[in-house]
Amino acid sequence: MINSVLTPLIGDSYSFHFFCLVKMLSTRGQLAWDKRLSHQRLHEELPLFSHRYSSSHNKQEFFQWLVGFTDGDGCFSIVRQNNRWSLTFQISQNTYNLRLLHYIKTQLGVGSIFVESNRNMAHFRIRDMKILSSVIFPIFNQYPLLTSKYHHYIKFVKAYDILNDPNQKNNRDESIQLLLSQTITDNSVIWEKINNSVNNTTDANLIMSKSWLIGFTEAEGSFYLVSKSPNRIVHGFGISQKLDSIVLTAIGYILGIKTKVKSHKNGFYMIDTTNSRAIENIIEYFESTMNGIKSLEYRIWARAYVKHKGDFEALKKIREQMRKIIPN
Repeated sequence: MINSVLTPLIGDSYSFHFFCLVKMLSTRGQLAWDKRLSHQRLHEELPLFSHRYSSSHNKQEFFQWLVGFTDGDGCFSIVRQNNRWSLTFQISQNTYNLRLLHYIKTQLGVGSIFVESNRNMAHFRIRDMKILSSVIFPIFNQYPLLTSKYHHYIKFVKAYDILNDPNQKNNRDESIQLLLSQTITDNSVIWEKINNSVNNTTDANLIMSKSWLIGFTEAEGSFYLVSKSPNRIVHGFGISQKLDSIVLTAIGYILGIKTKVKSHKNGFYMIDTTNSRAIENIIEYFESTMNGIKSLEYRIWARAYVKHKGDFEALKKIREQMRKIIPN
């Protein structure tokens, strides 16, 4: 039986008991910025999936990437249907990014993919209890989730324990309902390592790996072009999150974003920037790293910065192209 209380090594609820919200849709400092070199790099035709995780070390990088992506777009669901409880680990994407779900399935070697053609949504799922125990739990135990989704995962594991405990056979419903009624706190316990406060890049890097941040950015990040005036378009980058402002603060330090995390009336937090130095840091940080369709968005955005920064007409055309090929 899996131990319910996990000690780290280093989604919001909707519908029944789904712990997710399905979306329809180097360090801080003066990083070297050689425009000639960057121009050459950014114009290389990179394959969509540039990371291949074959060695043991690279497999660990994939696991951290997966945890980051799950922190953004993953779901741990506990559902009672036809008088039975079922557990599902799920990652959902627009069918535009279907290749990423196949990539995850290939790397893990398990799971299934279901496509809702009428909604343009696709889902990678694992429901088999033995596979959850042997494949999924070891990953998320070794590399804890950094958002409040950590607490949803803990409930998920505890539900697994209850369902596999013969001593709970006669009161499983009551035990799981009690488990589901427990309040979720904002931060993952991993942040206790730095007293739930990020004050510099060192603090951020103690908790957040680059692979995790790449995965989380692929799920939640946005590379965009925005009008600053009627004749001026600039590059921007942003990430939003409903809870866990501490996560965005850490990301800001790592990527060299000087602006503070903003709180919006709808309950979301956001960190974004149009600062040129920060944009250059971000281009360097994410170069040749991403595995899904976000890599296309990034490449168009980064190349536009190198080739057309300050060119209003060129950037206007590129922005329109991005809006056409990248669904909202």
